[in-house]
Amino acid sequence: MDQTLSYLTAVLALGITAQLLAWRLGLPSILFLLAFGFAAGELWMRPDQIIPESLLFPIVSLSVAIILFEGGLSLKLKELKEAGTPVLRLCTWGVVISWILTTLIARFILGFEWGIASLLGAILVVTGPTVIAPLLRVIQPSPRVASVVKWEGIVIDPIGATFALLVFEVVSAVSLKVAAVDVALTLGKTIAVGVIFGYVAGLVVTRLLERYAIPDYLHSVFLLVVVAVLFTASDALQHEAGLLTVTIFGVYLANQDRARVRHIIEFKENLRVLLISTLFIVLSGRVSWAQISELGWRAPVFTLGLILLVRPVCVFLSMWKTRLPTNEKILLSALAPRGIVAAAVTTVFALKLLKTADEADPSAAVFVQQANQLVPVVFTVIVGTVAIYGLFAKPIARRLKLASRNRVGILFAGASSWVRQLAKTLHEEGVSVLLVDTNQENVKQARLAGLNATRGNIVSESVVEELNLAGIGRLLAVTPNDESNSLAAHEFSHRFGRRNIFQLSTEDKPDKLERDHMSQDFQARYPFEGRPSFAYLETLHERGFVFKKTRVSDQFNESEFRKLYGEEAVVMFMIEADGESLHFITPNRPCEWNEGQKILALVPPVETAATD
Repeated sequence: MDQTLSYLTAVLALGITAQLLAWRLGLPSILFLLAFGFAAGELWMRPDQIIPESLLFPIVSLSVAIILFEGGLSLKLKELKEAGTPVLRLCTWGVVISWILTTLIARFILGFEWGIASLLGAILVVTGPTVIAPLLRVIQPSPRVASVVKWEGIVIDPIGATFALLVFEVVSAVSLKVAAVDVALTLGKTIAVGVIFGYVAGLVVTRLLERYAIPDYLHSVFLLVVVAVLFTASDALQHEAGLLTVTIFGVYLANQDRARVRHIIEFKENLRVLLISTLFIVLSGRVSWAQISELGWRAPVFTLGLILLVRPVCVFLSMWKTRLPTNEKILLSALAPRGIVAAAVTTVFALKLLKTADEADPSAAVFVQQANQLVPVVFTVIVGTVAIYGLFAKPIARRLKLASRNRVGILFAGASSWVRQLAKTLHEEGVSVLLVDTNQENVKQARLAGLNATRGNIVSESVVEELNLAGIGRLLAVTPNDESNSLAAHEFSHRFGRRNIFQLSTEDKPDKLERDHMSQDFQARYPFEGRPSFAYLETLHERGFVFKKTRVSDQFNESEFRKLYGEEAVVMFMIEADGESLHFITPNRPCEWNEGQKILALVPPVETAATD
């Protein structure tokens, strides 16, 4: 069998396996990706044997450009109302502070020459969306912290790459005067090329989209090609300017309101998962255990220095005299994992350093040795920061009360009378609830009942962006309109996952399985025992049925429940004995009636039930 085909297939298979394991275990996927890539390189085949460097690095560069463009598409300028000052501080003063401290510990712990230490410090100022996004999905921090970390991770990548280029110019310059001129020219050209190319491309593409000059089925592919062309052209004019160009291009498209780009964002997110999965496995496969073991204790201690010293000092000094609360500063100090940009940039600059080494110089051997150590050091940092932040950031966020314990909370699309009563009952059990309705009176009554409620159309993009979904992980569409329910389900299926989207049936008969109003693409799971409709539940509520929580025991099981409440009672939710897990009862997942569980059901008053 062809080795290249076998290797590429294995990379894809290992990538998706790592993603599935991470999803199942609730851990950052990059831990598994790095482990699989390293194991594949040690036990089977190194990517160098299959993919030559002349092909690998252009592929990596284009992939990083696509990832940053996709990250730019997620940045909304309105988030900067609260997060603007922290993001600005971290991406300016924070970069300088981080660079200085990292350079110092690289010099005194790793023993690197000042030039290589300063280059490593510049490279490691980045964090990156490839590792931040999975962590945020796991942690679910408060909206402001999430916005700061997301903006920092995306914006700082082109800044870090450019900064590393400037430091490299100084390190490789023959004199300080030449270095100063080179730095000024490089910085000016990078900013000019990035801003002009990114802005003009965004303007042109927006005009093309709003005038329907590009057919819908070509939108995603067309933008993919535009990103590749922009990145390549920018880098041809000025090295490392391409990352700034594609980031600005993505931010422009995300914040214009003349052309719809949501379907493009979804395509790019899927592509990002594929690219991250393959890139981390391939790049980690190039690092051998011999290279890492050669570093000994120095690399782990260096990594701990970045986590325990550099990041906290960087955050607290950058945020000095700001209104950011101390608990948010602490959480920001626990969120600075390094990702694919650090790995890719390090690999490129390590090769550049080796090319500049003067073999006639007696110190060249030391220079070459340290340049060769850059890549294993950075991969140790990536593994260490992702592992430590991935394991401890979530408990820290909970301890600081900046993240909910889990995402069992429910977003209700609709706030009619019986829905408010159901939400109130869940709220009393400690379940986060949020109600959205276009009816002002429904929203008013929900707020009077002590519930979080928002007036607006739940399928409106502006409304969705304003929702505080901390602790919310599921949608229950419960309006009397089937089309509205289906559209709401479709809107949030991408955010919560289809397994966490529920909508009521609109049929009056619970056993009727046909639905003619919407296609299956817009349908969600049916909730509750017997698949009741909105009208059916509303009728029961008007008849005096109430929501009741019941503890299952040896003395009170399913038969006793039915004997007391009759067959009309609708079992809706099951709460585990630990009180942490809330499960929807569905036609495909009936209630288990295990001892210790709580059952939440819509039941008739006991007096009425007893006489039936």
